[in-house]
Amino acid sequence: MPTAKTDLDRLTLLGRKAAPVRKLEAFPNHHPGRRYTVTLRTSEFTCLCPATGQPDFAAITIAYIPDRLILESKSLKLYLWSFRNEGVFHEHVVNTICDDVVKALDPHWIEVTGAFAVRGGIDITVVARHEKPAAPAAGRKPPIRRRAAR
Repeated sequence: MPTAKTDLDRLTLLGRKAAPVRKLEAFPNHHPGRRYTVTLRTSEFTCLCPATGQPDFAAITIAYIPDRLILESKSLKLYLWSFRNEGVFHEHVVNTICDDVVKALDPHWIEVTGAFAVRGGIDITVVARHEKPAAPAAGRKPPIRRRAAR
C-alpha cells in the first residue's frame, strides 16, 4: 500500500526547518495486523553529566513492534537533539525516551538501549523495555482481582 497524502496530515516537522524540540510525531501503520520490528539507531546522542556539566556521548537504539502508529524519524532526531544541553543521568534519560515513545505510539513492544561512552574508565549501557499488556481473548472477561484479606 503506498503512502497516502493523509499519512502526512499529523506531521509538522518533516520537510520544514526545525530546532530541537520534545515532540515525537507519528504516521499511520498500514500493516497493523503484522508483527514486525522497526529499529532506529543513532551514534550521535549527547547529554550532559548532571554533576559536572561535561558532555556524555551515547549510541541510542530504539527497537519496537508498532501497533497503529509508526515513529517519524526527523521528529525523533529533533527530540533526541533536545537533550544536548540537559544534565541527566544515563538511566533516567533512557527511561524517559522509552516512556515518551510509548506515550506517542502505544507500541506492542519497545526496547530502548543507551550505550554510553567510557567515562572514568567505565562504560554504561542502559536498556529500558515496555510491553503492552495482552488483551483478553475474544468473548472472555479479564479475571477479577480481589484484595487480600488483612
